[in-house]
Amino acid sequence: MTALFTPTTLGNLNLPNRLAMAPMARLRASADGIPSSLVPVYYAQRASFGLLITEGTAPSEDGQGYMNSPGIYNDEQIAAWKKVATAVHAEGGRIFMQLMHAGRMAHPENTVHHRDPVAPSAISANQTTFTPSGPQQTPMPRALSREDVLQTIDDHRTAARNAIEAGFDGVEIHGANGYLINQFLASNANIRTDEYGGRIENRARFAIEVAKAVADEVGPERTGIRLSPGVELGGLNDGPDGDELYRYLVSELDKLGLAYVHIHHYGNDGLLRDLRARWSQKLLVTRANRPLEDIAKDVENGLADIVPVARWALANPDFVERLQSGAALNEADPSTFYSGGAKGYIDYPTLQQASSAVA
Repeated sequence: MTALFTPTTLGNLNLPNRLAMAPMARLRASADGIPSSLVPVYYAQRASFGLLITEGTAPSEDGQGYMNSPGIYNDEQIAAWKKVATAVHAEGGRIFMQLMHAGRMAHPENTVHHRDPVAPSAISANQTTFTPSGPQQTPMPRALSREDVLQTIDDHRTAARNAIEAGFDGVEIHGANGYLINQFLASNANIRTDEYGGRIENRARFAIEVAKAVADEVGPERTGIRLSPGVELGGLNDGPDGDELYRYLVSELDKLGLAYVHIHHYGNDGLLRDLRARWSQKLLVTRANRPLEDIAKDVENGLADIVPVARWALANPDFVERLQSGAALNEADPSTFYSGGAKGYIDYPTLQQASSAVA
């Protein structure tokens, strides 16, 4: 695993290792999207990762998706996130904010304005989501007009500027896992007949224009994007031209000089190699159900430059040190993933704390 502990660069950052903390929803914000006082502690505890990527953070009121998920579209949210960036930097860490527009995965009860969700087309996700009233079906979304599409692109631009104002080192655009950008890419969620729907060049257009707007605003060296080719979350399906769409998309994104592409990968290594060949900057690869003993393989084989870690990072604030020393890992408690409060959030012990408790 030596390859994981060699330094590298990412945009204008120097990373001490090739491990990143993957974005994971933890839902520790207020109903109006303001991160709680626990959030700076949580991220600062994990500052030894080469890069931290926050949970999905809404770029606008329409982008809010889940109960108690954070936003970055008003002054109160910016002020709260400043405390997070300051805490991480005080521990020597580096942190990107993930910008996530939920699109049709949202529910009116989980937003501040209680309006119906928006999407490329008026096609329901038919998914169950949790709301203050309990589990509910995601409603029929309103199809974005062309003017709405342009406003949503600008919302991402403004959110990126807000993240940098809050002290973040950069932003990751969430183009994966069933959310708005992914909905534009998917042929069964996007049946538009304008320049944002139909052939692959059109379905990819929204993702490219969001990435360009963000890169123009904060710099390509501060901009990454997450993609999930072939991952059928949120009722999405890429369609028969899915692989070709992602080859085209990554080739076009490469022209923007972004800091990285982050692939949430579910097993088509042939496509992953094709995307690697089309991408000039750093590639992050998160694999589903990867055993710990295989964590370094993608870096060793040249398929990835950096390896994001999810549940292991959640339960082990000192995961980097544990992996390097071969120490046992804490087990994550799923009952606390989205429960709010400190339990299962900032109380997982480090090796040093565990040793002190035994002594």
